[in-house]
Amino acid sequence: MRRRWLAAVAVSMAGLLTLTACGGGDDKAAGDGKSGQKKVEVFSWWTGPGEADGLKAMREIFEKDNSGFTFYDAAVAGGSGDQARALLASKLQANQPPDTFQGHAGAELQGYIKAGKLEPLNFLYDELKLKDVLPQELIDQISVQGQVYSVPVNIHRSNILWLNPSVLKEAGVSAAPATIDEFIADLDKVKKTGKIPLSIGSQWTAVHLLESVLLGSLGTDAYNQLWTANADWSGANVTKALENFKTILSYAGTPQEDWQPAAKQVADGAAAFNIMGDWAYGYFHNPAPGGLGKTSKTDFDWAASPGTDGTFMWLSDSFTLPKGAPNRDGAVAWLKVAASKEGQDAFNPKKGSIPARKDADKSLYQDYLAWDLEQWSNDKLAGSIQHGVVANDAWRAAINDAVGLFQQDHDVAKFQQALAAAAKNSGQ
Repeated sequence: MRRRWLAAVAVSMAGLLTLTACGGGDDKAAGDGKSGQKKVEVFSWWTGPGEADGLKAMREIFEKDNSGFTFYDAAVAGGSGDQARALLASKLQANQPPDTFQGHAGAELQGYIKAGKLEPLNFLYDELKLKDVLPQELIDQISVQGQVYSVPVNIHRSNILWLNPSVLKEAGVSAAPATIDEFIADLDKVKKTGKIPLSIGSQWTAVHLLESVLLGSLGTDAYNQLWTANADWSGANVTKALENFKTILSYAGTPQEDWQPAAKQVADGAAAFNIMGDWAYGYFHNPAPGGLGKTSKTDFDWAASPGTDGTFMWLSDSFTLPKGAPNRDGAVAWLKVAASKEGQDAFNPKKGSIPARKDADKSLYQDYLAWDLEQWSNDKLAGSIQHGVVANDAWRAAINDAVGLFQQDHDVAKFQQALAAAAKNSGQ
């Protein structure tokens, strides 16, 4: 499977290097055909159902408020942004930055900051008084030595167990599993029915699964300790967590191309469980063509991933201001929309996320999203691995490599050694 994944990435990257934008269209779409207008290239990985709808909603606000600019959608397909980040790295290295690009708040941005590729945004935070409306812990994650480097659009939760109630009823499972041991027992019950116990997507979704299993096995404090200078990745507690990961993976179905088809297996009743971030809610809930138009609590349901109730494993999508942006004024105009209450309330209900701002209109966040807002306010916090909060890009890439090899050989001892080496060499 690892070889197949690498081959797919090689083919995708060959296409990406010739790609200007996803959905960029003709010259007029790029803003070249509209007299007096300057295009604003917004680089993201929001191309799938739900996320593309949210981006479109923000785009409409931007174009309404900024008649002198034309929005240029430079989105690159690929869940979690791995392919987009690879293309972005080549653009930045060639000193050909987009006007603004999406990045996960946290450690993911450190490489760009250290390389001098980003402008600090303190001027914008002061002008818009953003420090009054954004959570302090979020501002801390996107700041380096007092300088803020991105505008967060949302808060996502990574550790969500999505489930199909009908499939579980058929298997004799009456409630979502609360612990890792209960989860493994329920996976086995589903397997006996002939349904897929756990759906999974491309390789990054296995890393996404790993972070929930680590959190559920270790507990919040021990998990958070893994990302400190005194971390012990060689301990017996990590060994046990990785053994749990191996067992859980043994119940996974055939890997799908990305997270959407894997999630759809749950919504369609082909699979019982899927561990994925809350962007899956927008996909499940939103009507076609952007979503599946499913009914919550009937066609699908959710719970904190096993062993993690009371802890919110978070991530945040944000936008940056690259140094040398061709249209800096247009980029700043986009950042103002991304930071605004109007922009976040237009974007997040469609994306399946909650706003980064504390003053958003709570009436817009119903069903799963209402639950999510409450959890964010009250839970302990842990940062996502795959989505850029706790590990910089080099460390995350090493973890991805280790997971890929583990999916081939299932050797826990070798896997743990690789994770320990990645932590030691992280330079974070």
